[in-house]
Amino acid sequence: MIQLTNINKYYSIGHNRLHVLKGIDMEIGEGELVSIMGSSGSGKSTMLNILGILDSHDAGEYKLAGHVIDRNLSQTKAAWYRNHLIGFVFQSFNLLSFKNALENVALPLYYQKVSRRERNKLALEYLDRVGLKDWAEHLPSEMSGGQKQRVAIARSLISRPKVILADEPTGALDSKTSYEVMELFKGVHREGMTVIIVTHENDIAAMTQRTIRLRDGVIETAVPELMPA
Repeated sequence: MIQLTNINKYYSIGHNRLHVLKGIDMEIGEGELVSIMGSSGSGKSTMLNILGILDSHDAGEYKLAGHVIDRNLSQTKAAWYRNHLIGFVFQSFNLLSFKNALENVALPLYYQKVSRRERNKLALEYLDRVGLKDWAEHLPSEMSGGQKQRVAIARSLISRPKVILADEPTGALDSKTSYEVMELFKGVHREGMTVIIVTHENDIAAMTQRTIRLRDGVIETAVPELMPA
């Protein structure tokens, strides 16, 4: 599903050139549930941005679901890939405060030109999947952190992406709610979805099939090395 070959990334800071990712080789198979860990400055956020086509790599090759993601990709093509292949879940939820749960979940389908009637119908189905059908008309300000993250997960799923990228999805939640959210991710994984979770929490990483640890821009360890049978 995802293949990184000799991925390098640099950032210019003043007159200095910072080498952030240093020849990353990584493969994540279809249907895997993987966590990525690393301390601040390890390169995990940069890697996630490249995986999500939010940033480009400077050297190497990135393949996503059979597509070679060119580092000189146009903004239009990058947006198409993000809208059709990737679902995002963020620590801060990134819900629109002036739209209710139904409207937030339906938003990706708006950008895909799906009719309002059809996208609202599907949004209600996905809210039901995460246990929030009765909260469809509520605004984010009326919800708990756990409920907002469930809405965000429903939104990430509605376009039926190939991969879910979750950036610290439990970072703003208490332990009980974090485990409930992880059960949702595990349920999505059981249905065959590829799920990649960036986390700094060992107990969250332990709930995934495989943990990839970054240190100073290189992969330090990947446990286990191969995808479980």
